[in-house]
Formats: sequence, structure tokens, C-alpha cells
Amino acid sequence: MRETTVCLSEMACVMCMNSSDINMDRNANKKRNWRTRLSHLLKNSTSPRKKLNKPTAEELDQWAQSLDKLLSSRYGRIAFEVFLKSEFCEENLQFWLACEDFMQIKSPNKLPSRARSIYEQFIKCESPKEVNLDFYTRDAIEQSLHNPTLSCFLAAQTKVYSLMENNCHPRFLLSSLYIDLQTAAARQRETCLHIHTKPTEDIYS
Repeated sequence: MRETTVCLSEMACVMCMNSSDINMDRNANKKRNWRTRLSHLLKNSTSPRKKLNKPTAEELDQWAQSLDKLLSSRYGRIAFEVFLKSEFCEENLQFWLACEDFMQIKSPNKLPSRARSIYEQFIKCESPKEVNLDFYTRDAIEQSLHNPTLSCFLAAQTKVYSLMENNCHPRFLLSSLYIDLQTAAARQRETCLHIHTKPTEDIYS
């Protein structure tokens, strides 16, 4: 009986260790994945002459204040999209950005085709990047396609923004991606402070 108890105890210990190892592997893989995706998106969205610098600690604090401040930063938008991809809901940001571009259209002749494109991609049931909308909002957009205006997606965009603001943004601030960016920014600030204070230290040494 005693041997059986010891064996069961050892098995439980091994199972706990295996579970812990699996979780560590998953976290490590997740970090590698977002780092690869972030690097890829930064490379594709930046011209060779205009490299995006990593955000400073002050900029990261701004991102935490509101979703609006996060999205107003080019690096922030890219980092947020990488996070959303890991959560399988990047279509929310992509739809919001598509609506922002849509409202900048100057020529009325371009509205119908662009509105149809956004509808087919994000609004239509079972579309490739369908966003989560109620029936009435979806139906109102469908009806407006006959004579679209710059504000025809506004209600849907507001709902999706609210979802990102109340759900996705808080989770992003708790993600390993954001925490790692904070760590890198703090390390960079310490390095800069060390460089600037070193000549003063040499004077009094």
C-alpha cells in the first residue's frame, strides 16, 4: 500500500512537471511568434529610408492611457495588430482602419465600389473577415450600399471600436508583447542615463 502511495505521488509530481514544461514551451513559442510577426509587419510597413524606432517608456505609458493614443502611434497600431492576430480577432482593427480610409475618400464616384468592397470583406455573413455586428447594424449597411455616404459604416465602426476599447485594449496591456516592450524601453532608458552620467562621474573620480 505504501509503495502504491509513493508511486502515485511520483506520478503526480511528474505530471505537474510535464504540465509546467508544456506551459513554458507554449509561452516561449508565443513570444517567438509575436516577435516574428512584429518584425515582419514593421519591415513591410516601413520604407528603407524611414525606420520605425522602438517606443520609449513615455510612449508606452501613452498607449496605456487610451486606445486612441495607441492607434495614433504607427508602431502602436502594428504592435496591437500583432497582438490581435494572436487572439484571432485582427479583423476588428483591419475593419476600423478600412473605415478610417473610407471616410477620407474625396471622389463620390469611388464610394460605391469601396463600400461594396468593405461590405464583402467584413460585413457580409460568412465573409472572410466578418466582424461581430448585430442584425440591424448589418442590415442598415446593406441597405445603404445602393447610395453609400461617407458615414454609412460609422455605426458599425463605433461598435467595433468600443469592443476593442473595452475588451482587446486591456488584454493587450497585460500581454507579454506589451510587457516585453516596456522592459526593452526601461533598459534603453537606463543605458541612456548611464551614458549621460558617466562623464560627470569621471570628473569627480
